[in-house]
Parts: sequence; structure tokens; C-alpha cells
Amino acid sequence: MENSGQVFDVIVIGAGVMGSSTAYHTAKRGLRTLLLEQFDFLHYRGSSHGESRTIRATYPEDYYSSMVLEASRLWEEAEAEAGYRVYFKTKQFDMGPSDNKSLLAVISSCRKNSIPIRVLNRDEVFEEFSGIFQLPEDWIGVVTELGGVIKPTKAVSMFQALALRSGAVLMDNSKVIGIAKDRETNEIVVLTGGEVGKYRCRKCIITAGAWTRKLIEKVRGLVVPIQPLETTVHYWKINEGHEGKFTIENGFPSFASYGEPYIYGTPSLEFPGLIKIPMHVGRPCEPEDRTWAAPTALVGVLQEWIKGRFGELVDIEKPVMTQSCMYSMTPDEDYVIDFLGGEFGEDAVVCGGFSGHGFKMAPVVGRVAAELVESGRAGGVDLRHFRIGRFDGNNCKGNVKDFDDQVKKSH
Repeated sequence: MENSGQVFDVIVIGAGVMGSSTAYHTAKRGLRTLLLEQFDFLHYRGSSHGESRTIRATYPEDYYSSMVLEASRLWEEAEAEAGYRVYFKTKQFDMGPSDNKSLLAVISSCRKNSIPIRVLNRDEVFEEFSGIFQLPEDWIGVVTELGGVIKPTKAVSMFQALALRSGAVLMDNSKVIGIAKDRETNEIVVLTGGEVGKYRCRKCIITAGAWTRKLIEKVRGLVVPIQPLETTVHYWKINEGHEGKFTIENGFPSFASYGEPYIYGTPSLEFPGLIKIPMHVGRPCEPEDRTWAAPTALVGVLQEWIKGRFGELVDIEKPVMTQSCMYSMTPDEDYVIDFLGGEFGEDAVVCGGFSGHGFKMAPVVGRVAAELVESGRAGGVDLRHFRIGRFDGNNCKGNVKDFDDQVKKSH
């Protein structure tokens, strides 16, 4: 069965934060937009659910900071249109050994990009955060004003609502099973397992998260190295009487700890009295092959780190809550934002491989994807780092970097 002859300007495949933001941007530009989701809207099977994601401009790579600055502005613009908040600002605090290459690259990148930072020794960190963070003797801290928390499920819902307001059509439980080019009309035909089954469009944008690699391989015969990882978020109980110290209102930051292991966290916000402190690690898997369980081996490492940084302020007996999530990893941990090529040429765009650090960028990715299908060009972002072709030939690892990967793979 085919829909009633309507040809959409754009079909967006995947209604996580990237697809929902993209549909918002395309519809806002007056493009007739269809957003397709294989599961229920706001499902928990991908990478866009839950209650908190960090936003930070402190990146070892030079090319992300400007994207974060734009993202921060675009989050606020979308909030103003929606009439409610999803973005809660606070400081960002990065810490680690004073000789850690990634942390030193963060400092260099911020200075190169004119991101104001303060580099503090352990005593200055102790004073900056009223004794909450305790660093080892040879560690340093980096403080920036651009940090914060984004509420993911609420943010995805916001973009979908704004897309609807601008005239987009949204359909869930519509799994895409094929994409083909109609040589007679030059239109793209998108086949789904849903009730209608077939849709037509002039341009297509794939934002399928952990399902991106399989979909691209199926429709183009091209293997893009995007590996899904299953990761676990841990929440810990703040000991009684200290809960207020870990809130945004009292200046507690979003934070990241460089080194082995890489650990990050957010202020106590979504669950009063609890603080989110997970490891940046995951188990390679397929999206349909998840355990949904928290690996017990990680708990001991987290307990030791929390005890070392926060002393008796946080109860380390056990995490009181865990949540499963997905990363979509590329070998170099950089994004894929590019034309699909092949028979689709520049009529299809791929946005994927966000490697555990993409959520904050959703407004920018949506804006870039919309511009690519509208005019074939996108301003403000250097897309050379995000090309599919960087994995061609012998260069299967992609962009070369002189610091370690942030996300570790467990088994």
C-alpha cells in the first residue's frame, strides 16, 4: 500500500534526538517533512532516552567547541519556541593527571578556540568547590562556565512537538526496510513495515542511531564502521545532610575525569538525593542483542573513584539505580555527517556514529542536515572530519589523534 500520492520534500528516518531535531529544522524551513520511527516515540531502546545528558565545550579536538557554542544557543532558541526548559546550565569541571594527553589537549583546544578556562591545582579545586572534590597530588582541574544538563526524553519530545507545529508528519511503529531510487521520477522510495508501507520523497536523511550501519549496508552495500555499544548509567545515593552540595543551585558542575578509567557525572537534578556517576565504557553488541544488565565489574572501579573524589559525601555501598543505553561508535570517535553517495548521490544524508558525545549537538546536527538537503551545503561546521570516506582503504581508523580514546570497550 502506498500513501495518497504525496511526495515529501524530506523523509527523516529515526526519531531519536538527531532525527527529531532534523525534522524540526526541515519543517521550520517550509520543507514537507515526514519523520519515521521504527518503535514507539520516546522509546528506551536507543540513545535518546533518560533524564540527563551533559553539555560541555571542553573537547580535546579543535573542531567541536564551536559546535557546542552554537548548540547552546540553539537549545535556548528551541526552548523559547516551546515555552519550557530542557537545558539547565552550570559549570563544567574536567580533572585528571597533570600529564594526561587528553586533558592537556582539552586545555590547548579551549585556548585555541577562545573558550575561557581556569586551570587549577588540587588546593584551588578544593577551594573552588567548597571541599567537595578531592584530587590526588599530581592532578589538575579545568573549570569553564559552559556546562550543564539536558533532559533527553523531554528534549526529544520538544523537537517533535515543534516539528508538528511547523507542519511535519510524524509516524511511529514504521520500521524502514528499504530505500531505493526511482530512476523514472528521480524520487526516493522509502519502504516500511508499517500500515502504509511506501513513501516517496525528494531527499532522505538517515538518523537511525545504533541501526545506522545495518541500514546503510542494506540500501547501499557500503559498510560504515559504526559499532553499537551497550553502556550502563549508575546513580548513587548522596549521604544524608549533604544532598544540597551536589545541586546546580549550589554551584555543583557537570564533570569528567580523564585517565583510566574515564568517568563523568552530572549534578543531582532528575532524582533528588541521587547523583549520576557512570564510566565511559560499553560492550560491543547489536541493538537486538542487549543484556539490559549492569556489569558488576564496573561497580568496584566506580566505588573506588567516588570514594577518592567525594570521601564520605556519597554512599558507595552500591548504585541505587542503573539504566541501560546505547552508544554508536566510530573507530576515531568522530561523527558521520555526509551524503550517502552511490545511486543516491547528494539526495540522501547520513548522520550517525555520535560515539557517546552527540546528544548535546542535536540542534546543530539538525540544522546542518537540513541545510545539506535544502542546498547541498552547510555553513558553520567543518564537515571534513565527519566524511564517510575517511574510513576508505587502509585508513580504517579514520581521523588520526595523538591522545587516547575516551570510550573503552568491555567484554
